[in-house]
Amino acid sequence: MQARKEYSKVVRERYWKARCKKEKSQILDEYCANTGHARKYAIRKLRARQNPGQKPRKRRKPVYDGEVIAALAQVWEIFDYPCGQRLKHLMERETDRLRAFGELSISNEVANKLKRITVATTDGKLKHQKEVLHLLWSKGGPKPGSMLKQKIAVRLTDWDTAKVGYIEADLVFHCGASTLGSHVCTVSATEISSGWWEGEPILGKSQDQCFWALKEIRKRCPFVWKGLDADNGQEFINEMLYKYCAREKLEFTRSRPCHKNDNAYIEEKNWTHVRKVLVLPFGEESGMTLRKR
Repeated sequence: MQARKEYSKVVRERYWKARCKKEKSQILDEYCANTGHARKYAIRKLRARQNPGQKPRKRRKPVYDGEVIAALAQVWEIFDYPCGQRLKHLMERETDRLRAFGELSISNEVANKLKRITVATTDGKLKHQKEVLHLLWSKGGPKPGSMLKQKIAVRLTDWDTAKVGYIEADLVFHCGASTLGSHVCTVSATEISSGWWEGEPILGKSQDQCFWALKEIRKRCPFVWKGLDADNGQEFINEMLYKYCAREKLEFTRSRPCHKNDNAYIEEKNWTHVRKVLVLPFGEESGMTLRKR
């Protein structure tokens, strides 16, 4: 190892003194042949130290400093944590109005930067705030009872497609980047054999609303339900739905936690049907960003 380090030091000096690209390529070929290193690794290793006669490169002054990032985070919070695409258009239209109403106290320079910031830069600057919020959100909310989950059998993708009437159900959130507050969700259900899909929009994700939506979907289906398979969310794993399935003689099963492939049929339908424009109960159309919980 010591001999290899000494050899690398000598070759590095030759590499930095090379006058053309062809000469550097020959030095790299020699170095890789003698050490067995990959070419990309050799390039990084030989470029690790700058040429003593070369001036260090000046770091570019950041365009979006801390003041811009603070204002960006404030606007993001005001509009209930939208995704980067929506936030960009909101800042272009609403920055001046927010300043006029006193909701945003920033200079003209910062306001102009907010209006011309790109989507990629917006997502990059808000990365830390999103991580903090996701850590906070993951700790909140009640969890389904472990005793009830033990009563419900786990089912994988071993379906008999010759039998009609077995349903996979899931809940799709239309909330953008944040699950805080009230927003529209879609109770999505698909029949395994035929691929028949039904969806029912609800406000929030309460057990009562989800239970009502499943009963409405069942009324519309042109076949008899024989079984219901859901994920491990509290909107499905609850006493209300468990007793209903037992009373109606429905085979109630669930998937494994954190295994989306167990719900392969409904996951595919979610992105082909629910991602389209959702018609709300109030007759309005929602163009919100789709987010799977």
